[in-house]
Amino acid sequence: MSDLTPLWKPLQMGPTPLENRVALAPMTRISATEEGHATDRMISYYETFARGGFGLLITEGIYPDTSHSQGYLHQPGIATPEQARAWSGVVDAVHAAGARIFAQLMHAGAQAQGNRFVDATVGPSAVAPKGEQLGIYRGEGPFPVPEEISPRQMQEVREGFVAAALRARDAGFDGVEIHGANGYLLDQFLTDYLNRRTDEYGGSPENRVRFAAEICRAVRGAVGPATAVGIRISQAKVSDHDHRWAGGAEEAEVIFSTLAATGIDFLHTTEYRAHAPAFGDDGPSLAALAKLHSGLPVIANGHLDDPETAVSMLADGAADVVALGKAALADRDWPQRVRSGLPLGELDGSLFAPVADVKDWELELS
Repeated sequence: MSDLTPLWKPLQMGPTPLENRVALAPMTRISATEEGHATDRMISYYETFARGGFGLLITEGIYPDTSHSQGYLHQPGIATPEQARAWSGVVDAVHAAGARIFAQLMHAGAQAQGNRFVDATVGPSAVAPKGEQLGIYRGEGPFPVPEEISPRQMQEVREGFVAAALRARDAGFDGVEIHGANGYLLDQFLTDYLNRRTDEYGGSPENRVRFAAEICRAVRGAVGPATAVGIRISQAKVSDHDHRWAGGAEEAEVIFSTLAATGIDFLHTTEYRAHAPAFGDDGPSLAALAKLHSGLPVIANGHLDDPETAVSMLADGAADVVALGKAALADRDWPQRVRSGLPLGELDGSLFAPVADVKDWELELS
C-alpha cells in the first residue's frame, strides 16, 4: 500500500482553505424543483458527502440565466434571487459539517435537452453536437441544430455568468467553478468541429479559448478576492467521448496559459482516466499539462476510485486535488473509509434508473 498521507494534507485553493485533497466531483442529478430551486433532498445529499470527509464539494452544473443556459429539466438554477436563497440551505449544511463548497456555473449551449424558458438552443455555430440526448437526464433523440449565437447574446451570457457568480457568493458559496468542459457552451467554442466562426472567436486555439477567458476574467473581477474562481476543462464530451484537441500539447499550452492569465485561482481537468496520457500512448496527462502551463492548483477527475491511483496524481505533482464522482456515489464517506483502512463499496447501478436523480434510499443510507 502506498503512502496515502498526501490525500490528507491541507491546501489553500486561492482564498479558500481545504482540510484535505479529496473533492466531490460535479454530477448532474436533476433533483431540483421544476422552477430550479434546491430542495431538502438536495440539502441532505450534499451534507452526506461533507460528513463523509470530502474537503471540497463542487455542485452539479447550475444554470446562470433565464434564457438559453438551462440544459436539463429539474436542473437547479441560480438565475434568480429565489433560486439563490434555496441554495443557502445546502451551503449552510455543508459548512456545518466542516467542508467547503463551490457552485459550478454551466451554460448548456447546443447540448441542452430540457429548457423551460426557450425552445431553441444556441451554439458557436449552427452545428449539432454528435450523438443523442441522454435518457437518464430525461432526453431523447438527436440534438437539434443550434442557432449561431450572436455577439449581443454572447454579451448576455457573460453578464449572466457574472450575475450568477455574485448570487452564489452572496448565498455563502466559497467559490465558483465555470463549466468549460464536457461539451457545454464554452467547450463548444473550444471544439474545432462545433466552432466554425470566422470572427475573433473561431479558428485558432487562441480565438476559440477567448470566450471562456473573457468570462473567467469578468467573474474573477466581479466577485472579489474572498471568493475562489476556477474553470473545468476537458477534451471529451457528454456526446463525444473520443474527442481530442487536434493541436495536441501545443493547443493545451495555449488553452491553459490563456485561462491562467485571467487571474483565476484553479483549473479542474476531467478525462475518462485522469492519469492517462492526454495525447497518444505516452506523455503527460491533461492535468499535468494544466499544472505545467498554468502554475495554478489543479483538480483532477476521472477514474481515480483507487486510493493508490488517486495519491499518485498528487505525488507526481500532476494535480493538487483529486475529484471523485462515481466512487463518491458508491461510498459517500470515501475519505473516511480510506483513512481508516476500511473496504470500499461498489456503485449501485439503480442510482441511474430510470433517471439519474437523487433517490430516497440514498438519503436513508446517510
